[in-house]
Formats: sequence, structure tokens, C-alpha cells
Amino acid sequence: MDVLMKIYGLLAFILHSLLLSSSTLEPFDLLYDNAVEAFNIGDYSNVVRYMEGALNSFAEVRRSRIRCRLKCGEQHRFDGFRTDAIFEVILYRAHCINQCIEEKIGAQSMHKVSEDVIQDFNRRIPYNYLQLAYRKLGQLDKAVSAAHTYFQANPEHVEMGEHLEQYKAQKGVKEEHFIDRESRPHQRAFFAGVKLYNKGKYKESVTFFEEALTEYYRADLECRALCEGPKHFDEQNHVSYKYNLYELISDHYTQILHCQHECIRDLATRPGRLSPMENYLPLHYDYLQFAYFQAGRNEEALECALTFLLFHEGEESMTENVEYYREVLGHDGQPRKEAEQYLKRHKQELDLLLIGSSNLGVPYTEANYWSSPGGREDVNRIPSGTNGWMDYVPISAKRNVTVSQLQELREGGPLLYEKVRLVQNSVTLNGSQRVLFDDVISEDECSELKHLAHSVTAAGDGYKGKMSPHTPNEKFEGATVLKTLKYGYEGRAPLKSARLFYDVSEKARRIIESYFMLNSTLHFSYTHLVCRTAVSGQQDHRNDLSHPIHADNCLLDPEANECWKEPPAYTYRDYSALLYLNGNFDGGEFIFTEIDAKTVTASVKPRCGRMVGFSSGGENPHGVRAVTRGQRCAVALWFTLDPLYRELERLQADEVIQGLDNHPVRDQELHINPKDEL
Repeated sequence: MDVLMKIYGLLAFILHSLLLSSSTLEPFDLLYDNAVEAFNIGDYSNVVRYMEGALNSFAEVRRSRIRCRLKCGEQHRFDGFRTDAIFEVILYRAHCINQCIEEKIGAQSMHKVSEDVIQDFNRRIPYNYLQLAYRKLGQLDKAVSAAHTYFQANPEHVEMGEHLEQYKAQKGVKEEHFIDRESRPHQRAFFAGVKLYNKGKYKESVTFFEEALTEYYRADLECRALCEGPKHFDEQNHVSYKYNLYELISDHYTQILHCQHECIRDLATRPGRLSPMENYLPLHYDYLQFAYFQAGRNEEALECALTFLLFHEGEESMTENVEYYREVLGHDGQPRKEAEQYLKRHKQELDLLLIGSSNLGVPYTEANYWSSPGGREDVNRIPSGTNGWMDYVPISAKRNVTVSQLQELREGGPLLYEKVRLVQNSVTLNGSQRVLFDDVISEDECSELKHLAHSVTAAGDGYKGKMSPHTPNEKFEGATVLKTLKYGYEGRAPLKSARLFYDVSEKARRIIESYFMLNSTLHFSYTHLVCRTAVSGQQDHRNDLSHPIHADNCLLDPEANECWKEPPAYTYRDYSALLYLNGNFDGGEFIFTEIDAKTVTASVKPRCGRMVGFSSGGENPHGVRAVTRGQRCAVALWFTLDPLYRELERLQADEVIQGLDNHPVRDQELHINPKDEL
């Protein structure tokens, strides 16, 4: 058997060599398979060798296709509308592309890859293997960059987030190791410019914004080139579909046009996000006009302001800026040519798609791809985001109003309970829709609830049983209201204490609803009795957080200064609150930060009866500092204004409480289902 295996292995090697002998580039799917096989047997050196090779091959195939399609498109242009000439150009262009690509990467048949493998590369799955392999090989700097690269496109991957937090705590790992190996140049330059701009470094930001524009238009050409090539039209598989040569060509090029027009969205979308950054390209000119103004370069400021108006014709504040620049300079200016050409091309494509939409089956409208700008006051303002493709947190904004909060944001309503004290409001907490109360519950109630937590909470509750979901240096335990009532009914915990948990959470809900003066009912979205305990022997030299900085209803993206309201975030949550049960532990302060997830704007030291409340969006990024000694317990509460997203377990708990109130003796009528546990 061993001899046969060796023979098969030798034959496979020979076949592999023969297949590659006619190709100048190894197929990335073959290298990828080899890397996965090496990973499965623990051969981590070969995992790195093959996977890095696969990534390089994938990138080279992409580059070759772009270069060849752009070169051949230039050499064989559609200069007229004669049918025979069009067919001739198509054939010559196809021959040119095939010949060019084969000269660079070898026979194209060698690089035909399944859609599943392509999706793995688009989702950056190879970097998941790489970070594990590099970690096993002790190359932490490369492991960190691979993990960071993967996490950028997969922010919902909890385990990778945990790995990154662990890396931060390890010796020898530096901030510069956290790099995105697949970052897109136009976005990288844009965000670098935004950071400088927000620091008031306008002159320095200009360089990056101009670089971002150059890279954007280059990326647009590349995206459009990648849209060319073979297409699959689903309707051609339908039994009743009848076509001739001209219809096939029409279908093919309609799909190419559709793909090319979608490059607008593709270039404005961050890795791992579903929604594009709204108003993305026009914002470059918006930032530039003000940055140039601050740098005393009014000629360039006028040019950029006029360019912005190409996208948003007649926008009031920018029109005023243009008038100001004209008055200062004493003459008019012209918008940038590249933007005029770009918009002209996309307008032509949209017109063609409107004509051909019946063939494609895609409902196009005349809606402007560039969303309408928000209000501005004068030339001395910071550009903000606008209403458009998505719920967007403006770069300069201090709050993000959720769809369900289309009401005036207010605060300062009555506290409802005599002993409750207002300690700090939004102003003193340096933010928006924030509040801090003391004496929400008494010392005795804190003690009773903390004792209840020791009886009913389970490790990893709410986090699929993961004992340390946020940091390996702490143990997390939790329990829901319904689970607590069930334990009380079964005699495994005091029923009186379970009822207290229910009543205290309702008290907190009423206080938050009243203080923020909401015009509609605030419903429970999730209610959790939680404790975090420092793991002994793991607290030396900690530099991680008990709970990383995040927002409660959107995906925080500090690098982009954005918070994305899309799954897996709980987008329906509107307000949050934390009611603390004790303060006899080290660390564990609750902190608010700016959207950069670094700049702390307020810190709250937990103590019995203290409650912090806030709106749940990107205006209030928050986290918890490391608990380095003892145990920190609290009642965690999330609320929604949308009754469709009311907490199911809370509704079931309401029925239990109603049963207790109506029939305090006849426990058998409570009908608590043990399967209702979280």
C-alpha cells in the first residue's frame, strides 16, 4: 500500500509539473488547495508558502486582465456605428485580449476558477489561514497583519476580534503591525486626508485628498475593465427564451454597462460592508474646497467648489461659497475636466441602461446616484454627510439619528422617582443623548440582585456559551429576566429577588423614557443581569479592554470615522442603559469615546445604584476598561422604539408576572417552559 501511495504521489507530482510547464503563473486555486491541505496536516511552513503564492497569483491574474483589457480597448475602439465595423472591432479586441493575457499568465484555461474559490478570495479567507499559520510559526507581526486584514472584511467574526485583542496584549506586537494588506489605495488616501482635516491640518490634508482622487479615477477604470469578459445571463436558460445573434450581443453589453455603472457603489464601499459611503466622490471636492480656502489657495478652492456643483447642481451653501470665491478673486473659474468627463460617461451609460432595462430585467430610474447635500451655514463649516444610500454618521457629527427616532431629540424630563438623582447630563458627559443617575436603587436592592446573580447567571450566557467573549482575562456570566423567574419558580433562586430584577428593569426603562422626553413608548429589546470577573493570574501588564469600544446599533468603523447601520448590528436598538450593582473592584470604568474609538470623552466609575443611559447609535461609542480585580455586576438594558422588535422573553416574563399577581398561590398555572431559556 505504501508503494502504491508513493507511485500515486509521484504521478501527481509529474502531472502537476506538466500542467505548469506551459504556464508562466501557477493557478491560484491549485495553490489555495495545496495550502488548505498543508493546514489540515499541520504543515504551517507550506501553508504560508502556498497561501502567499495563491494571493500573489490571484493579484497577478487580476492585474493582467485589467492591463490587457485597457490596452486592447485603446487599440481597438468603437469609432462608429456600422454593424460590420462593430463586429470587426469586437473580434479584434477579443483576439488582442486573449493573446495579451496568455503572454502574461499562460493559457487562460489554467486559470478558470470556480465561483466558490473566487468568493473565498473576495472574502479574504486565505488571511484567516495565514494568521493561524504565522502564529504557529511564531511570526507575530505577520500574524497580526493577516488577522487585521481578514477582520476588516469580516467584522462580524467574533473569534477573529478576540484574536486581535489577544495580539494587542502580547509583547512585541506594535500598532504598526495592524495593517490592512488589501486596503484600496483611493480609500486609504481619502481617510488619511480626513484625519488630517479633522485635526485642522488643512494644508497637509490636500495632498492626500488629491492622491485619493487620482487613485479613485484609476480604480474606476480598473473596475470597468474587470466588468468585461464572459457573462452569464440567467434568462437565457429559460425554456421560452428565444434569441438571435444581435440580441445575445445586446444582452451581453447591457450586463457590462450595468456592471460598470455599479462601480460607483463598489468604489464607495468599505470591505465587509453592505452599504457604500454616501456622497463619496463629491465629498472629496467638498473637503478640498475648504482645505484650499484654509490654505489661502482660493483659485483651487473655487475650482473644487464648482466641481462639487457638477454633482449637486444649485446646492445652496456651495453656491454661496462659489460666490464668495468669485468676489475675492475678481473672476470666475472652471470645474475640473476629469469630473466632467466622468459624469458625462455615467450619464450616457444610465441613458443606455434605461433603454435596455427591459432586456436586463433591472428596474432603473432617473434617481440621482449622488445624494442631496445636507444643510450648511457658511464657508467656515466642516463638510458633513448627507441623506442618501444609507443611514450615515457624518464625519463631523456628534450624533446619528436612527430612522425610528424621527422626533426632536430632547432631554431633561422628570425623573419620576423621588430618590433618583441626576448627576451628569449630555453637556457634562461631553456628548449627545447621555445621562448619569445615582440612587436608582438602594444598597439592599444592589446586594439582593448581586446575590441573585451568583445563583442564576451562567458563563457565556448571551454569547453562545463563550465564557470569555470579549477578553481571555475575564469571565463573563449572565441571565435573562425569564430565566431568573423560572429559577425562582423552581426554587433554585429566591422568587422575590427574581421579581426585584423584573421591577428594577422596568423602573430603569421608565426613567430613560421620561428623561429623554420620548414621544412614543420605549420597549425592551434585551434585558441581561451580567457579571464580569477578573481571572486571577492573568492581570499583569494588561492593555486590553473588558469590552472593546463599540456602538449598540451600528458597526463602528474608526478608520473611516463611520458607524454602519447594517447587519449583524442590532440596528433596531435606540437607547441603552447600565444599572450598576457594586463598585468594590479594580478597573471596570465605563467610557464614552469619539468615533475614532480612542479619544475618551467621559468616564463613569460604577457604584451601587448608579445608572448610565444613552442613545444607541454611532454618536455614543463606548466600552469598558479592564476589570483587574474582583467582580463587576450590572443590569444591562437595551431599548427600542419599534414595537416589532420587543424582547420576546420580556413579553413572556410579563405573562409570568401577571400570573403571579393574579394567582399568587397557584404556581401550577404559571406554565414556564424550560426551553424558553436564552
